[in-house]
Amino acid sequence: MVRGRVMAYVGRVRAAVRNTIEEEHPPRKVAGSFALGAFITMLPTLGVGLLVFVVLASVFDSISKVGLFASVVVFNPVVKWGVYAASFALGVLLLGPVDGVSAADVSLQAGPEILVRLLVGNLILAILATVVSYLAVYRITVAYRRSELGELIGETVEELIDDIDEPEDV
Repeated sequence: MVRGRVMAYVGRVRAAVRNTIEEEHPPRKVAGSFALGAFITMLPTLGVGLLVFVVLASVFDSISKVGLFASVVVFNPVVKWGVYAASFALGVLLLGPVDGVSAADVSLQAGPEILVRLLVGNLILAILATVVSYLAVYRITVAYRRSELGELIGETVEELIDDIDEPEDV
C-alpha cells in the first residue's frame, strides 16, 4: 500500500518534470520558473503560494507556467511536513535549542523562539532547493532536448500544430 503510494507520487513527479522540459520556453526560463516555484513552495505560505503563482503566471509571459506549477507536485503538502521538521532541526542546530523547552514540553511562551528557528531553517532549505532545482531542471531540459526522443517529440508536436492550423481537404 505504501509502496503503491510512493510509486504513484514518483509517477506524478516524472510526468510534471516531463511536461516542464517539453515546453517551448528556453531551458534557462524553464529551470528558473521551476526554481522560483520551488522557492515559493518551500516557504511556509499557508496556501498563499498558489495565489502568488497565479499572479506571477498572469503578469509575466516569460515564466514557464508548467515549470512553475510543476514544483507544487514535487514539494506537495505531504513533503512539506518533512521540510518543516528539517527546517526546525536546522534552525535549532544554527541558533541553539529553546531554553527551558524540550521536544515534549513545547509551550506557547516559547512560540517566537520556535518560529524563528523554523523560519531560519526553512529559508536556508528553500534557498538550497532553489539552487538544486534550477541546476537539475536546466540539465535535464538541455539533455532531453538534445536527445533523439526530444527532437522526435518536438517535430511531432510541430506537425500536429501545423495540421490543426492548416487542415487538409478530405
